[in-house]
Amino acid sequence: MRHEHVISAKQFTRADIEAVLDRAADFAANQQDVADAHEGALLATAFFEPSTRTKMSFEAAIKRLGGDVIDMGPVEFSSVSKGETLADTLRVIEGYADAIVLRHPMEGSATMATEYVDVPLLNAGDGAGQHPTQTLLDLFTIREEVGLDDLTIGIMGDLKYGRTVHSLAQALTNFDTAQHFISPESLRLPRSVRYDLHEQGAKVREHEDFEAILSELDVLYVTRIQRERFPDEDEYKAVSGQYQLDKEMILEHNEDLTVLHPLPRVDEVAPGIDSLPGAKYFEQAHNGVPVRMALLDMLL
Repeated sequence: MRHEHVISAKQFTRADIEAVLDRAADFAANQQDVADAHEGALLATAFFEPSTRTKMSFEAAIKRLGGDVIDMGPVEFSSVSKGETLADTLRVIEGYADAIVLRHPMEGSATMATEYVDVPLLNAGDGAGQHPTQTLLDLFTIREEVGLDDLTIGIMGDLKYGRTVHSLAQALTNFDTAQHFISPESLRLPRSVRYDLHEQGAKVREHEDFEAILSELDVLYVTRIQRERFPDEDEYKAVSGQYQLDKEMILEHNEDLTVLHPLPRVDEVAPGIDSLPGAKYFEQAHNGVPVRMALLDMLL
């Protein structure tokens, strides 16, 4: 792999993405055949924000490769609570492990962290910035379901604070895709992200009404409203629950629609959708293991 760290979707070319996805497909088919591929390797997880899927799938990935994991544990029980800086924390951790997975609430934290560590560092989310390993498993799922070229995708929900959205939108510019962004006016894509997409020649359309375009889409990627990122609770309440997709909408407008969600969901995707053949968000979550196996295998 050409990269020492995985920090942003911006760093990937189409060739990079396809290499990871091809390797992930091999692991998905033959996970039991690689049990000693990285025997003795240690992965350190440093999560300054909550996580279920990302943290557990990285742990599963390194263990399926024959390695093991060490975890910093809750922030309140670490030396961070004593005032230790992120730089110092990571300098210490790199002495214990062969790679580090970092999640931190500060946008840009992963980029900063690479200035202080020499082992591979994987960004598991930096505030409202980027989440590149989530994007790779999203792309893997889309490729498995409908392919990545000649694709029309809707990305709906919190486009302002949603880091999975920012990463996915940028990665999709490597493929022949039309991107429809659906959100309230107050949660539109940040200007910087829109600028990058236009610079990369992306086909971008923005909407507020999602039902009107459901019939045009191959994939609808839904995200929750990121309550924890809002500076004002009233601002959150003004948009909470505004977009809610249900089974009847899909059956009326587009029975072939593939529905994805990075999870956790709140009320934006009704449980009734779970039984539809196009509901792929749990498969999407499970794909985190082979995709992260592929990344770790290539970086280590």
